[in-house]
Amino acid sequence: MRKPLILAVMLVGACNQNLTMSDQKKLDEYERSDIFRNGKVLQSPAPGSVSREQDVRDVLTEKPPMTLALVKRGQQRFNIFCSECHGPAGDADGMVVQRGFPKPPSFHEVRLVNAPDEHFVDVITNGYGVMYSYADRVPPADRWAIAAYIRALQRTNPPIQTEPHFQGPMQ
Repeated sequence: MRKPLILAVMLVGACNQNLTMSDQKKLDEYERSDIFRNGKVLQSPAPGSVSREQDVRDVLTEKPPMTLALVKRGQQRFNIFCSECHGPAGDADGMVVQRGFPKPPSFHEVRLVNAPDEHFVDVITNGYGVMYSYADRVPPADRWAIAAYIRALQRTNPPIQTEPHFQGPMQ
């Protein structure tokens, strides 16, 4: 008998919880508060963040110099975001492909070996074919790092000559 009573009291007590964001206490951006350690409500943006007003094309055109640190960062980001489809060596044999998803192109195809670095950054940013955009997941600097790592992968294997697509009956 006690459990149903407790349950009924909890349900009745929770029925009128119509608080919305507009009903909550708001803090002025210059007010002092103990929410953050520095006592400020207005916080600086996180490092590497891009504001919505900033033109992302400016960030994407700033190609960093090729360094070992950039390639290592690219390897880390590639393993997180790209290897599930493209495979750990860029051979288009990732785990999702093995489970039936469409196969992406190998990074070792001549077409991609000859593509400029900006192509990879653009594909990560905007998507291509069945690949959707990673712009909301991969910061611009990491897109360049991934492109640098793809270049390193391409140097490990010779380019693959892909067969031309079927264009009609053979004669």
